[in-house]
Order: sequence, then C-alpha cells, then structure tokens
Amino acid sequence: MEKTIAAISTANGIGGLGVIRISGENAIATADKIFVSVSGKKLSQLKGYTAAYGKIYDGDELIDEAVVLVFRAPHSYTGEDVAEISCHGGLYVTKRVLRAVLKNGAVPAEAGEFTKRAFLNGKLGLTEAEAVMDIISAKGSQSARAALSCMEGKLRQRIDSVRDTLINTAAHLSAWADYPEEDIPEVDTDNLTSSLSVCRDELSALLRTYDTGKIMREGVETVIAGRPNVGKSTIMNLLSGCERSIVTNVPGTTRDVIEETVMLGEIPLRLSDTAGIHSTDDPVEKIGVERAKDRILKAGLVLAVFDSSRPLSDDDKELIELLSDAPSLAIINKTDLEKQLDTDYIQSKIKHVIFISALSGEGTAELEKQVVDIIGTAELDASQGILATERQHRSAQSAMESLNEAITALSSGITLDAVTVIIEDAINYLLELTGERVTEAVVDKVFSHFCVGK
Repeated sequence: MEKTIAAISTANGIGGLGVIRISGENAIATADKIFVSVSGKKLSQLKGYTAAYGKIYDGDELIDEAVVLVFRAPHSYTGEDVAEISCHGGLYVTKRVLRAVLKNGAVPAEAGEFTKRAFLNGKLGLTEAEAVMDIISAKGSQSARAALSCMEGKLRQRIDSVRDTLINTAAHLSAWADYPEEDIPEVDTDNLTSSLSVCRDELSALLRTYDTGKIMREGVETVIAGRPNVGKSTIMNLLSGCERSIVTNVPGTTRDVIEETVMLGEIPLRLSDTAGIHSTDDPVEKIGVERAKDRILKAGLVLAVFDSSRPLSDDDKELIELLSDAPSLAIINKTDLEKQLDTDYIQSKIKHVIFISALSGEGTAELEKQVVDIIGTAELDASQGILATERQHRSAQSAMESLNEAITALSSGITLDAVTVIIEDAINYLLELTGERVTEAVVDKVFSHFCVGK
C-alpha cells in the first residue's frame, strides 16, 4: 500500500489562501483527525467533489478556519483519495496545518510526487506530466499555451499518429514474413518507403519545434554590444523598465557585464549589458572589453548598437566583423539627433537593422518585431504540441534516426526482416517518449525536477 503523502501546494509566501494537499488511501481519514466541520459531518461521510467548512485543530489547540475539498479515487488528480485543505495563507499557518497533518499519519511528499502518482495511476501520460511544470513556470502566453496543449495531449496525439503507422507497418511486415501461406498482401517497397518517409518528416517537423519552444520557456541569451556611449545602457534600462545600468555622458561607464531577464512581448530575453568595445590601455577596461567579445561569440542573440549622430568608427567595424556568425540585430540609436552614421555600410553587412531613439522609446515595437523574426517564434504554432524537454527531444531524434536507417536499408536491398527490426527500434523510442515503455530511473529523474506539492 502506498503511503499517504502531504505537502503545501501553494507558493512559499504570504497570500490570501494556503493549500495543503493530502493524497493516499488514508488521506480523508487523516484530514478527519484534525478537521471539525460546522455541520458536524465527518469528511469520510462526504461524496467526492464536495467541500466542508470548519476548523483545524492540533490536538485541542485551534489552528485556523478552513475549507476542505474531498476527492474520491479514481476521480482525483492523483487517482487516489485526496483531501485539500484551504486555510489562510502565510508561512506560519500553512506550515502549522501541515505539521498537524503529518502528526496524524501522513508523510512529507517528495518533489513531484503527486504528479508522479497521477502518471503511475494512468491519469496522465509522461509528456502531459512534464507539461505541468512548464505551465507553472511559463513566462508568457505563448509558453503557457504550448504547455497547456501538451498537458491536453496534443504532443501525445502527434507521437501516437506516427507510432500507430509504424506499428501497423511492422505488423504487416511480420505477418507477411511469418505466414507466407496466408493470403496477406505482398509488401510494396515503394509504398513502404513512402510511408516511412512521411513518419520521418513528421518527426523532423516536431524536432524543429524544440529549440524555438525552449526559447519561449527559458529565454534567449542576449547581449547588448557596441562602442562606448552609443546608448547600450539606455536600451538596457528601456527593456528592463527600470534603471538597471548607470547612464552618463562619460564613455566607458559600464566596465563589466550587467545582467537582467526581461520580457520583450512574449519572448524572455536574458539580457547582458556589456562594456563598450574599443581600444584602450586601461587594464580594467581591457578585461571588460574581452568579456564583452566573449559574450558576443556565445550569445543566442546580439543587439548591436550604433550611434546615428556619430560617424562609423573602426570600433564599430570591429563589432560588425564579430557579428559575422552571430544571430544579430543592428540598432541605430539616437535617431532624434542629426545623422552622421554610414547606415548603408551597416545594412550591407547585417540583415536585420532598425532605427530607434532609446531615450524616447520610439522604435521599441519594431525592435520586438525584428527579434521575433530572427529567433523564429512567429512561425511556431504553440497549440499543436511541441517537444518540451531534452528527454523528449532525445527520444524523437533517436526514432527519426532509426527511420532514416530503415529507408536507407530499403534502398540498399537489405532484407525486410532487418528493416522490421529497425522499425521496431523506432517504435520503442516513441513508446519511451510517451512513457508507455520507460524505466523507473527515467521516471524518477523526470519528477525530481518538480516542485514539492505538485
């Protein structure tokens, strides 16, 4: 018998409500030991999906007033009996209620244990379970929509469609090979190749969603670069919505990397405001400049800032050369001043160029539009189900590689028995992805990333 587990399921802080979740065979009986309803009814007398109002006691000591929701197995989040105590929010009260629950028979839940039980009890597939934490940690509506679509089974449906085609194909191949005397249609290698190619292409399309989806969830490493006093720090503050970087008319004010995570529309940017790129004999400034160059080479996106009111310099040209292999956006700043910059040269070297005045905020909307275009999130339909974890990506990649191997084997004239084995490998990788055939170690690793109480 599984132990009855309990944990605080709300955030660790002050709020209007705090929720303590209890799950397991004795969940309702445990709650009954500390809860007295105003009606006098025991929680064990209630039907599922009902609530009772009353008071929470630790022995004879009143702790708080509360509402307790009762869920009966299998119609609960975990598939077990569940009691959820909603008390007043606050660090002391919620911990005190949890302590009373633990004193009366429950044990502390491990990280992700409620969702793990939901998976083990068939309430969620593994991809749906993984989407739970993505919903909790979503930074914008697109990432939330992507996570919700996965939790509703959209990713699972895409995988199942490929898997079912491969299972039917493998079954036909096996039957044709094992029962030659039966009236089973002969395998047409052209049709077989076509069918496997369709499955491979669907997995390839799915794999392309991973990097873009990761950007929506985790953000993109973004560097603001340029020579001194072009307005990098002003742009940093503009995007941050506060004075994160010191802004003065003195060149070289920023000597080290200043970091901040901001939302540009639906895209989280992990911003770094770097020291101005220029030649200097100052040993401290040299270190800052080298760090800036290193960040540029490693960045997922570079916002290269140029001063419209000053002629193009050798330092500007050095920055442009550094951007040759980096995803970048040239920002021509200070457009409110008289133009002296050779913008034609910049536009000939950098594909994406915008003109803004960071001081007034003019051009911010175009900045967002260009960033979306560069990183490709505009093309992603988050509602169709996307790969959300490295585990999922690895399984899908292995399945696609198996299909490539099977297609190559067919064109090389290798026996259909051998091709069947390769197709079965692809099926196994897809079953691993959805959790239908997965080791206990993988399950434990997946749920170890969850927060306690979920």
